[in-house]
Amino acid sequence: MSGKTAIVAHDAGGAEVLSSYVRQQHLDCLFALAGPALAVFQRKLGAIDNRTVAEALAGSARLLSGTSWQSDLERSAIAAARAAGKPSAAWLDHWVNYRMRFEQDGQLCLPDEVWVSDAEAQVIAAAALPEVALRRMENPYFAELRDTLRQEAPLFAMLPAGQLGVLFVCEPVREHALLRFGNERHFGYTEEEALRYFLSHVAALGHPVGRIVVRPHPSEKPGKYDAVAAEFALPIQFSEGHTLSAEVASSDCVVGCNSMAMVVGLLGGKRVISCVPPGGQPCVLPHPQIESLQRLLA
Repeated sequence: MSGKTAIVAHDAGGAEVLSSYVRQQHLDCLFALAGPALAVFQRKLGAIDNRTVAEALAGSARLLSGTSWQSDLERSAIAAARAAGKPSAAWLDHWVNYRMRFEQDGQLCLPDEVWVSDAEAQVIAAAALPEVALRRMENPYFAELRDTLRQEAPLFAMLPAGQLGVLFVCEPVREHALLRFGNERHFGYTEEEALRYFLSHVAALGHPVGRIVVRPHPSEKPGKYDAVAAEFALPIQFSEGHTLSAEVASSDCVVGCNSMAMVVGLLGGKRVISCVPPGGQPCVLPHPQIESLQRLLA
């Protein structure tokens, strides 16, 4: 491609995919990054000359964006690219809320193309977004992760034989529900309830649990889950800034609700369990290997 590409991202999931793509394709880019995305790009690409969306688009021939739900940054960039007559594409990094990711102030704000990375996402996107062209692209982040997971050194001391090391990956469910629907219980549960549900039923894993590492979402503030963890006499510790791949590789089991980190667990060959509590909307990840804590308890 000739000319620069404006890269716009806010959430960590999309930033992981876009930053790996930029690195692998050696793209000439101008960046407009905010939120967790900036740290992701800096980790992979080094220092970032970060611009405003207007500046990045003015100096670029096209737009490639993430599809955040925590911010209108990408939706605003897509609208600005269309107004400027510049082609745009947005990369879907998950399997949920596709249409909602392009809604802003009650209006649908679609790019020229939507990129997806697997057959399941393509089917979901075709049904949710029939107005837009879809392009199937290999997920560059996953390609890197497969290699990285095989090479990661253990982070923790080896547990006694028969004990499990668990990684719990958090999601700001309540914040998402309040931001998008005005009701923090829109999904039928909160992130604190999901963690409490899992910690109340760790015996369902079938083996003694020797270590539980709680990994907050990149957008969450430190200490958010301290009160829930303090309710249980379990070997709980909090993530200390290690990469997701390192923590997945150092665990036997990955537990969450609908997190992309659970798919990373599958890539690493780990047992993966969704702990959406009773009354909550079921796990939307389309991977049949993901077990349900509710079914295990039943």
